[in-house]
Amino acid sequence: MSDQAAPHQGFASRYRNVLLGLLAVAIFFAAWQAVFLFVPFNPLFISKPTLILQALVSLLVSGDLLHDLAISAVPFVYGFSSAAVVGVALGIVMGWRPRVGYTLDPIMIMFYASPLVALAPLVIVFFGVGVSGKTIIIFLLSIFPFIFNAQAGVHAVDRLLINVVRSLGGSERDLYLKVIVPSVLPYIVAGARIAVGRGLIGVLVGEFFAASEGIGYAIARFGDLFALDKMFACILCIMIIAVALTEGIRLAERVAFPWRVGQ
Repeated sequence: MSDQAAPHQGFASRYRNVLLGLLAVAIFFAAWQAVFLFVPFNPLFISKPTLILQALVSLLVSGDLLHDLAISAVPFVYGFSSAAVVGVALGIVMGWRPRVGYTLDPIMIMFYASPLVALAPLVIVFFGVGVSGKTIIIFLLSIFPFIFNAQAGVHAVDRLLINVVRSLGGSERDLYLKVIVPSVLPYIVAGARIAVGRGLIGVLVGEFFAASEGIGYAIARFGDLFALDKMFACILCIMIIAVALTEGIRLAERVAFPWRVGQ
């Protein structure tokens, strides 16, 4: 009996965090479904999880959902990757060069605190309703976590390592490639987890204002038609993608930086 219980105990212990997360999601949807046993159901204002699941399957079978996701993925990849490259480079420079940091900090904080979502119509006017406009919106929403985390990572670099490289005759390039960038990588990964959510919001905002296809347009269209089961199905799909991307980044972090597990 003990030999048979050991593998089950090992599985539960190994995947405890995943199981707890799945249990929380299951309880949430079960409670949502149970509410309609006591509250009158009005399909014009809310939908049941069972109907949402049926709508999700229907959209997947028809191929409409996958088509919309493919359309939205293009500006997301462009905007997010551009934000990562520019944000990390700018954050490292701001952290390593104090004068640059003091000069740009107020501007970065001002733009980060400003309601960039409210400026989406203006961005659409200047850059159009195609991929370019949505890419700019995603870029603007995603770049700041990379900037601030990279800057914080530079400030956390062990000064002893910098002094060692300098004492051995290392150049400025050696400092960047051998000390600063490797030390900042964990902070960049943490910033990427935050930027994913902001980037997905950028996709939806860009397609809400001006688009004829894409997942954001589908959500807005189903909402206008009061097809709330399909609207919530699309929203649920975005949530699943956000969780998958975030967990993928966490997995990459555990593989690249195993010493940080548990921190």
